[in-house]
Amino acid sequence: MKNIRLTALSAALLASFAAPALAQSNEELLKELKALRARVEELEKKVAAQPQQPAAAKPAEGTWGMTPEQVQDFNRIAVKTEALEDVLESQGFKGLKVSGFIEPVFIYNQHQHRAGFQFLNQQSDGYAYDTSFMGSATIDFLKETEGGTLWHLTLTPNRGVGAGIDGASIVQEASVSVPLGSLQTRLIAGQIPDWSGYEYQQPTLNPFTTHNLLYDFTLPFGYTGVGLDIKDGKWWWRTAIANVNAPIRQANEKSPVWALRVDYAKGEFAGWGFASLVGKSPNFNTGYNTMAYLAEVDGYFIRGDWALQGQLSLGKQKDGAITPGADGNWRDSQWVGLSGLAGYMFTPRLQGLVRADYIKNDKNGGGLFTYNGYYDPDNGSYNDGRNGIGPDPSGDLDRGANRYALTVGMKYVFNKATTMKLEYRLDGADRAVFEDTKDGSFKKNNSLLGASMVVAF
Repeated sequence: MKNIRLTALSAALLASFAAPALAQSNEELLKELKALRARVEELEKKVAAQPQQPAAAKPAEGTWGMTPEQVQDFNRIAVKTEALEDVLESQGFKGLKVSGFIEPVFIYNQHQHRAGFQFLNQQSDGYAYDTSFMGSATIDFLKETEGGTLWHLTLTPNRGVGAGIDGASIVQEASVSVPLGSLQTRLIAGQIPDWSGYEYQQPTLNPFTTHNLLYDFTLPFGYTGVGLDIKDGKWWWRTAIANVNAPIRQANEKSPVWALRVDYAKGEFAGWGFASLVGKSPNFNTGYNTMAYLAEVDGYFIRGDWALQGQLSLGKQKDGAITPGADGNWRDSQWVGLSGLAGYMFTPRLQGLVRADYIKNDKNGGGLFTYNGYYDPDNGSYNDGRNGIGPDPSGDLDRGANRYALTVGMKYVFNKATTMKLEYRLDGADRAVFEDTKDGSFKKNNSLLGASMVVAF
């Protein structure tokens, strides 16, 4: 109605301004105004005669378009949800994540004349490259409190870090991580697996079934102590003062080791890391800890179908050589090693893999990090004939074997939870250091066939 009246008024004004230009008389203007007024009155009558549209009904307050029954159901769900959250918090389940995996393994070892499945076997016969951490079952508990503190417990019967240290413990990791003013700067403490190298212990993260030579023979199992975990942009720093490969110090042992790990993520596809250890470490020659120095640098490039990884390691341990000197005193062990891995995705599920490893370990009869204590001429023991470490018993006992390994294999992702692996591995040396268990002779190489199935949740 209001719009109609304004339109009529506008028309009248326009007409009044146009009158002088057209030289119209007052009588003509009055006639036009009367005609306009009659037209406006006619339009007003037509609008008044139209039926009025009813106003839209306003929904009841707080129903958001739901029926009363739906509102009741919603309220019941809200009450139950709040009650469930209270129960989870009171029982300690809030912020708790549980995961795990199992990994049955089949191994054929040529000169050990051994073939069959291995799963949850103890470490009572020592750590070897054909047993390593393979054939494990793990359950992992990770809890985060509202303040950001992380509590981490990983149990791995027989095949974890604890079993590698003492042959019996089922604890792979037991650690806490407490924020120091920021979630990016944390105090860490407890038993922590070693963080060196490009390869991971867990079969869910390791593309092969076996591990590379540097992982098996030049790096620690883990640390028991306290340290810092700092993340700053592309940088990640971890450091600790700890026991290495030991949950407790024995009598007359006081000195810890200093361990360090630095990672840098250059971009989305590449990065590098550095790790080191300085301190007194287990020595089976002497029966007490001796000074060791370890350093390694590793890197990766993963883009498209290709995955490339590599590592350079070097180390030295006082009195750690396998063969003593002419005066009967133990000499220092020393080594340098390389490892490289390449993977190519033939399909989104099938990956082809190749890995090459080399360790130069010829000085003073050989000897690697905590791999010594074999030399005993009275019992005819001169080296580690299972792993191929040390001198050729029939040759120069002052010269250790330089070791290599070439591994080719495939990894197939059967489904989201299941991965299958198959590999052939050739281990060799420039000395006859692999014992043939049937006749006691020594060979320069040994073949291994491995297969595993990893099922995770």
